[in-house]
Amino acid sequence: TLLELLIVISIIGVLAAFSLASYITAQKKTRDSRRIGELKAIQQALEQYNADNNGTYPTDGYDHLGATYFSGSIPKDPKTSCFYMQTKNDADGYTICADLEGVGSFTCSSTCDDVKGAGCTDAADFCIKNLQ
Repeated sequence: TLLELLIVISIIGVLAAFSLASYITAQKKTRDSRRIGELKAIQQALEQYNADNNGTYPTDGYDHLGATYFSGSIPKDPKTSCFYMQTKNDADGYTICADLEGVGSFTCSSTCDDVKGAGCTDAADFCIKNLQ
């Protein structure tokens, strides 16, 4: 009957809504894990650069390290395709940060123009620093 059909459609709608919410949460967690992994890869590349260059770090940003230190393309944020925010960048050290979606508010915009992370304006949720 029509009433039974409406009940079934309502139940399917509720289940679909819960499934969608779980799927979106899983996507956020996946992107956050990728961000953390990529920041650790950047850290390894910068430390290798440091070892190869008499204890100094690059002053022109990690995006200039290229294929010598990265096995593939230079890591960028999986959602915005922007470089990660580099707040300290000199021969003595570096600090590179990412804004995580699962923690606080994700505020990096989709427009950015350089490795300094112009799209990220607030305090980041996960940062790496020089080990030396």
